[in-house]
Amino acid sequence: MSRILTVRGGVPLKGRVLVRGAKNLVPKAMVAALLGNAPSTLRNVPELKDVEVVTSLLQIHGVTVVKDPVTGDLTMDPANAKTASSSEINTHAGDSRIPILLCGPLIHSIGHAFIPDLGGCKIGDRPIDYHLDVLRKFGAVVDKTGTGILISAPTGLKGTKISLPYPSVGATEQVLLSATRAEGITELSGAATEPEIIDLIAILQKMGAIISVQTDRTIRIEGVKELGGYVHTALPDRNESASWASAALVTGGDIYVEGASQRDMMTFVNTFRKIGGGMDIHDDGIRFYHPGGDLKPLVLETDVHPGFMTDWQQPLVVALTQAQGVSIVHETVYENRFGFTEALTRMGANIQLHRECLGSVPCRFGQRNFIHSAVISGSTPLRGTTIDIPDLRGGFSHMIAALAAEGTSTVTGIDIISRGYERFTAKLEGLGADFDVHDSKQALVKG
Repeated sequence: MSRILTVRGGVPLKGRVLVRGAKNLVPKAMVAALLGNAPSTLRNVPELKDVEVVTSLLQIHGVTVVKDPVTGDLTMDPANAKTASSSEINTHAGDSRIPILLCGPLIHSIGHAFIPDLGGCKIGDRPIDYHLDVLRKFGAVVDKTGTGILISAPTGLKGTKISLPYPSVGATEQVLLSATRAEGITELSGAATEPEIIDLIAILQKMGAIISVQTDRTIRIEGVKELGGYVHTALPDRNESASWASAALVTGGDIYVEGASQRDMMTFVNTFRKIGGGMDIHDDGIRFYHPGGDLKPLVLETDVHPGFMTDWQQPLVVALTQAQGVSIVHETVYENRFGFTEALTRMGANIQLHRECLGSVPCRFGQRNFIHSAVISGSTPLRGTTIDIPDLRGGFSHMIAALAAEGTSTVTGIDIISRGYERFTAKLEGLGADFDVHDSKQALVKG
């Protein structure tokens, strides 16, 4: 049953939150366990919907998954990997896009893979064409059925040369998971090099893979016949860390984000300081706070790593509505990431959306009629309203806008947020937020 939040805004968020393993790594690290001939143990695992989905997908494919009741560590044993029925996969996959990444490991372990129609956040096309093209390059046969796609490789996957037209994180992960046990050498040019990708490479190396990363976004993988297990501590979630930082700014608060890593957030740290945010950086986390006075406008352009992450953009846009002056944001990663601003406009924000590239360099969405630039004029007081959450990062952004707004907001669709933010309502409660949680029939759950 879906949950509804009634949020009474105007209360600064203050306190401490713990950020654990990255949503953009942990499910992929779990999938990698399928490649081994021995159990793997993953540490620093957050309680997320995507983790539950991958756990179920692994289990129906015969992988034993054991969760430590004290630490939450996951141990995965692929010794009895097997075929799962399409109906089981459909049932357990839900609207997750993770199943596409099981294809390479499943082909290596049982000879074939099936993926259902895929969902995911409504922030752009995000086609799986890259993934299918990659698998075909390895020699896989792709057959579309009425309920999904069946992928097989009668003679096994073979090393190949692949050039990505855009440094897609998902396609890079697909290559890594498919190439490590493919016969021969794979060379991937135009690869994504996000910290989560590097951490996945570290995991695969622990298992026995031979992978080198070149300075020109080229990754070279020498295939091996078999891999072992791994023991690995997932890197912390830099997206969640940045979201709480923006929440501190928007609400005039002070939040210590335990687990936040400066090394993986350097571009965000620079931007946070430019807008006027205060921070103290420590070995075990970062304190983010509003130091008082006016926030400053800025010109911001999202990009692939090491640029400003697209997932950091939406929460920061809420903060920019409170800056004195005109800010410009140019989104170059996803073509439909400004849909969340409609709710902000209803709350009183002054945001104009444009099809033109309002950045320093024209991007791939220019001249293609995508609304991918925003002009934010501030500061504007925000007022409570009714909000239906459209996607993960936009949903968190709506939440912090509601927490900063004057009056009461009703927020529906909050279960989407649990895909990427561990125990977020409990964390909000610990930071002093004033809200109630109801189910869709209005029975009070907690508050």
